[in-house]
Amino acid sequence: QLQVVESGGGLVQPGGSLRLSCAASGLTLDNYAIGWFRQAPGKEREGISCIGKRGGSTNYADSVKGRFTISRDNAKNTVYLQMNSLKPEDTGVYYCAAKRVVLGCTYSGIDYWGKGTLVTVSS
Repeated sequence: QLQVVESGGGLVQPGGSLRLSCAASGLTLDNYAIGWFRQAPGKEREGISCIGKRGGSTNYADSVKGRFTISRDNAKNTVYLQMNSLKPEDTGVYYCAAKRVVLGCTYSGIDYWGKGTLVTVSS
């Protein structure tokens, strides 16, 4: 079964850090761009970061730019989202998603979605 699975969520204090992981099974991520999405309570899901299949292309939403870093290790079939300087408004369910691409990364036309991992930023 082809799937991507998120891990690493949890409760963290404001200003703290977390690293989310997105691991794939049943598919190799070499041909896929990966996007991280966030759904805050009462809000629509939004794309916050994505990375191209070789890691050369990255994109960040303004709300996370300078605080979050996306990276990938294709040998481990895993993509990471390092989140620093976390704020209460970063609270939400974080999803990773895979999109087969030739170049670049995108938040649309997703092929595979994970089920999400909850991040809570609170004192």
